[in-house]
Amino acid sequence: MYKNLSIAVLLLALLAPRVACAADVASYVEPRITHAHYGEVRIVVPITSDDPKIWQQKLRNMGNALEAAGKWDGQVTIRVVLYGRGVRLLMDPAPEVAQALTELRARGVSLLVCNNTLREANIDFHGLFHVSDADVVPSGFLEVAWLASQGYSVDPVN
Repeated sequence: MYKNLSIAVLLLALLAPRVACAADVASYVEPRITHAHYGEVRIVVPITSDDPKIWQQKLRNMGNALEAAGKWDGQVTIRVVLYGRGVRLLMDPAPEVAQALTELRARGVSLLVCNNTLREANIDFHGLFHVSDADVVPSGFLEVAWLASQGYSVDPVN
């Protein structure tokens, strides 16, 4: 009995400081930059997944990037290239996704859609959320590569 009690006391003594530290680590810290201001940043965001969690993450990341650029003397140009299953993002999006897309577009984010995907999946671009013929590119995969060759950083999370 004393052995089990000793182990419990020992565990409590070891874990209590860690719990207190976890709360301290989780507190908010005002960010600061130690490098030059952001300046002009260009990002291409490929979306090839049909996973709504990935869509939400990417939409949130783009909004956060626009906010940070505004706060830290930067300008960010974002081009989203949807191909493969990623085109489903624009097919009857949930209200919160539609709102995020509308806000991003209003802030200058371009949404580009792969014509190969449209043709192969028999999707009429007119049925996609706020897509016009000017938003359709010949190949989504090639568009990402071309934008990278033009100085755009490619978002690696997909």
